[in-house]
Amino acid sequence: MEIEIGKGKTGRRAYGFDDIAIVPSRRTRDMEDIDISWEIGGYRFALPLLASAMDAVVDPKFAILLGRLGGLAVLNLEGIQTRYEEPDEILQRIASFSQKEATAKMQEIYREPIKPWLIEKRIKQIKEGEVVAAASVTPQRVQELSPVVIQAGLDILVIQGTVISAEHVSTRVEPLDLTRFIPQCPIPVIVGNCASYSTALHLMRTGAVGILVGIGPGAACTTRAVLGMGVPMATAISDAAAARVRHLEESGQYVQVIADGGMRTGGDVAKAIACGADAVMIGSPLSRATEAPGRGYHWGMATFHPTLPRGTRIKTEVVASLKEILLGPAHENDGTLNLFGALRTSMATCGYKDIREFQKAEVMVAPALQTEGKLWQQLQQVGMG
Repeated sequence: MEIEIGKGKTGRRAYGFDDIAIVPSRRTRDMEDIDISWEIGGYRFALPLLASAMDAVVDPKFAILLGRLGGLAVLNLEGIQTRYEEPDEILQRIASFSQKEATAKMQEIYREPIKPWLIEKRIKQIKEGEVVAAASVTPQRVQELSPVVIQAGLDILVIQGTVISAEHVSTRVEPLDLTRFIPQCPIPVIVGNCASYSTALHLMRTGAVGILVGIGPGAACTTRAVLGMGVPMATAISDAAAARVRHLEESGQYVQVIADGGMRTGGDVAKAIACGADAVMIGSPLSRATEAPGRGYHWGMATFHPTLPRGTRIKTEVVASLKEILLGPAHENDGTLNLFGALRTSMATCGYKDIREFQKAEVMVAPALQTEGKLWQQLQQVGMG
């Protein structure tokens, strides 16, 4: 149902995670019977998790650790790790910048050229850890860098931009043709980001094994303010899940829907799955790990854009180990630790045994969910306050 915005424009109402609630079913399940694993591109993972391709989150050491814990880290092949041979020194500098100078100084840092030999080195470092190696490139650099990453032994390629489409039009350069590139690529490809039914469906038809859903919800992202666009995540995921059904009916191929951004707590992760996601991609929650390279800071992939930055450096603080953030034990009560223990508990409490079943959970619009009965928490700024 569309709402009239004015005489000449109508629009759908869209919902974010804070607007909805998962409704428990008539049964509950034993926690030990819950399976939260997922599979993509022929690889199976214990956790339905990708770490965002952001320099404050993923470096080779972090990728190896996350892989051993059951997730998949995506390395940014156009970031600090492939521009500087000694990235730790650069990351320390970024952490030392004042808030006022951070963006301008990061733009200077990211002017350093990308070095193909460093791309190969970083991928091999991850592979030496005996985990699945995934890395991202922007559409503009796919043709240039894909031979390098394939030669280096990359397992999964992520083609990622703020917004990506299967029909990019240009009168100046020959655009990347995803429908031609992906079927010819010898490794599985994930593409994104998108936030609508039609774009999701078109991206699925390119042959991608997964699509990233989410425009602008990330903690460090300013796209929604700078460009004025985006779709709240509950609606964006649900629309992409509907496109997945349509594509499955057309082709017999199931494409993974990956919710990217806007999730801070275990409850947010659970809502993403209940709305139809197969897995989640998160950045800022992982930047709080002692093992994250950002030293308690986090910034997005477009923060350092040379002419129109669409992100900011934020302070997230180091709070726990990566294992505690993902699997517990939690020593906070606000839902930001033991994220996947929370997912498992939510599924068990609602009576669903695996991810595919949980996607069928009932959800309702619940604007009072975050505030009902929470006056004391709000006044004392604890828990949900």
